[in-house]
Amino acid sequence: MQVIRDREALVAALATMRAEGARVALVPTMGALHAGHIALIEAAKRPGTKVVASIFVNPKQFGAGEDLGRYPRREASDLRMLNEAGCDLVWMPSVEIMYPEGHATNIRVAGVSEGFDGESRPGHFDGVATVVAKLFNQIGPDAAYFGEKDFQQLAVIRRMVADLDFPIEVVGVPTQREDDGLALSSRNIYLDEEERAKAVALPRALGVAARAIGRGEDVATVLADARATLTAAGFEVDYVALADAETLVPDPAADRPRRLLAAARMGSARLIDNIAISDG
Repeated sequence: MQVIRDREALVAALATMRAEGARVALVPTMGALHAGHIALIEAAKRPGTKVVASIFVNPKQFGAGEDLGRYPRREASDLRMLNEAGCDLVWMPSVEIMYPEGHATNIRVAGVSEGFDGESRPGHFDGVATVVAKLFNQIGPDAAYFGEKDFQQLAVIRRMVADLDFPIEVVGVPTQREDDGLALSSRNIYLDEEERAKAVALPRALGVAARAIGRGEDVATVLADARATLTAAGFEVDYVALADAETLVPDPAADRPRRLLAAARMGSARLIDNIAISDG
């Protein structure tokens, strides 16, 4: 596995892959890897494909007062996990490479970025879209893999790829979970033992709500019940909402694919999760 931190070396390595006729798949990450990230690597590994992972803690997607300074950084263990998973190349640019002095361009994806986390974290998805667009241009992948846990992020990237004509297949990989159902997240490390035990209420409440909505129960009542359940469990609820799975418009038509999304804070950890609605 190659570990590259220099643009010229990256260009040379990618040229070699292309000369060998390889398809290139990208898995963008901010490090602090867990089994969810490794599932992305596994999904990207196909015959004739070289897998490139990026590790870059992107300052542009952290707002004022968020956890940029304490976001976990575990380079040695991250590289070991990627190597064991069969990753071919790791791109680890510095902030100075990604955002050199004078950098003045940001990408904003309207619509899908504006509610939910976009409302709670102003500017967050601008930072996501900007850094992902730069990674796409630096690496030129044929496909890019993202986890469905960050469902709004996935929707933003799909919209950006369609609007800007990136010739890239965007692949969503199902959320990876602990045995008790909690979605894997780098921020789970912020939970103490008691908080971790309580946090399982989030996927359980979503599961109950999703089944109720699928049975045709009143959506407003179901969502209110889910919020009350999470509050009783010790969460500070940001949102629990039903949205169109493609556009993320709230209150979607019942004949459209729908997604139940939630964000809530347990202690110092802000957790997000989502689940598809299966009618009937």
